[in-house]
Amino acid sequence: MNPTRILPDLQCSLVCEEIRQEVNGNFILIGVINFIRVPKLPVTAFRLCVVNRWTAGLGQFTETVKLIAPDQTTVLRKGEVKFGLQEAGLHASNVTVFAQVEFKTAGTYYVEVLVDDVMKLRYPVPVILAPPPNQPPPSAPPTPQTPVA
Repeated sequence: MNPTRILPDLQCSLVCEEIRQEVNGNFILIGVINFIRVPKLPVTAFRLCVVNRWTAGLGQFTETVKLIAPDQTTVLRKGEVKFGLQEAGLHASNVTVFAQVEFKTAGTYYVEVLVDDVMKLRYPVPVILAPPPNQPPPSAPPTPQTPVA
């Protein structure tokens, strides 16, 4: 008996600033993101791209990608795409683009990747508030200057 459907494995998932596709179909990942460091909040990310690569599956599937706020319940963005794998030895690469994502607070945001409502991966994307050097934090009073003799 041959299986007609096998849920695929998630080979990798990466958040990037930009993803481009070459004429031959290969993807170019630009600015792979480990964390987001910003000088002030709130801030809006022009574009966040999530690339997922699936393998070892058979059949038709729905991929869901969610960006979750630090409260771990608020879904900031959600994308879905349908894809298929005709043989278990093949792979599929999907790109989800989230435009104009507003980060209101610092903290750990999460990317969740599901296939047919089965969670395959959940990983953190920290947003770090880091004012530029030599600049006091917004709530600190100004430092008095000592006159030079």
